Amino acid sequence: MTRSPGHLPPSFFARPAEQVAPELIGCLLVKRQPTGELLWGVVVETEAYSQEEPACHGYRRRTPSNETLFGEPGRFYVYVSYGIHHLVNVVTGRSDWANGVLLRAAALPGEPERAAAGPALLARRFGLDRRHDAQPATPEQGLWFAAPPAHWPAIGEADRLQTTRIGISQGQELPWRWYLRRSRCVSRRARGDRTPPAAEAHTVAAGALAS
Repeated sequence: MTRSPGHLPPSFFARPAEQVAPELIGCLLVKRQPTGELLWGVVVETEAYSQEEPACHGYRRRTPSNETLFGEPGRFYVYVSYGIHHLVNVVTGRSDWANGVLLRAAALPGEPERAAAGPALLARRFGLDRRHDAQPATPEQGLWFAAPPAHWPAIGEADRLQTTRIGISQGQELPWRWYLRRSRCVSRRARGDRTPPAAEAHTVAAGALAS
């Protein structure tokens, strides 16, 4: 695919992370490849983080490594976890207040279900690293978010499951993780929530962006 879907404007991200995170479910993460082709996937799992809670990188202080998280909303915040994995966030809220949404999983058309079923896998599949930190999420920069096409079935509140965040040692009680219930590409399901059968699962066809 080479035709660019419209991008989400900065105003979409200029809201608290816990409002943006669930609304990103079903949206597209799009990257323009050197060939001009577009690599894209449907965001199916997100987590929200904010300065007032201890799991947020900006909770204790502002440092050179987390400076982007305090910046303008609508920019990518990419950091390295455990010195190995890159994790991708989008900055939300307002400047001078650490606030962001972690992209935990995406469903890519025509690819294995688990290709981007986790934040490190997502970053690896899209080829994202520290070079993308502080980059605006716009088509001009080659990496952006787009609303789902109008001809796709709408995703409502009942289609999203809200639960607690995972992979953190503090703030586990906050229900700030969301995922698409019918997706088999989620990194980890909430206790008691079974993976949907393949025949009933959300799928993304390679030509799904064509009207």
